[in-house]
Amino acid sequence: MQNIVVFCGSSAGNDPQFENQARQLGQTLALNGIGLVYGGAKVGLMGAVASGALEGGGKVIGVLPNFLRSKEIAHQGLTQLITVESMHERKLKMSELCDGVIALPGGFGTLEEFFEMLTWAQLGLHKKPMGILNTAGYFDHLIIFLDHMMISGLLKPENRTMILISEDIDDLLLQMKNYVPPTVGKWIEKSNT
Repeated sequence: MQNIVVFCGSSAGNDPQFENQARQLGQTLALNGIGLVYGGAKVGLMGAVASGALEGGGKVIGVLPNFLRSKEIAHQGLTQLITVESMHERKLKMSELCDGVIALPGGFGTLEEFFEMLTWAQLGLHKKPMGILNTAGYFDHLIIFLDHMMISGLLKPENRTMILISEDIDDLLLQMKNYVPPTVGKWIEKSNT
């Protein structure tokens, strides 16, 4: 993997472990020669992961919509800052630049970005590994809900396996490196329509 997209909060949250692990993830990516692609801001967990990667001598590409430049406060020390016009264009550009995705703690935006790219994988538009770094158990309830979706028959078991989860950075990166995407056929065959 040459570049990994990290989706995470533009706030730091109220648990110091969130910021510490975000910074550590950035440093680990740099140490492993993996570039970071992220939302371009210098605040919150976004700023922590970028600063960690930069401190480790890594390559960091930020992708920021013009209308968020003043709200998310663009990071000034990046290897490259790409400005785009819309949130959709942002996700598309980030997807084009990456070989895998990691979600750190965050809010609506983090979940929306992660699940849109996961949906693209489910539809066969890409085969990139999708990981959740479950810092301090932040995603525990989401993981339970994902299993509930599968048990309820609304998420295929093979699609549930598309989400790689770990509390440990090195373990998650190893899972991503060894990821083999499921081969899932069409939901409805043409003969059934």
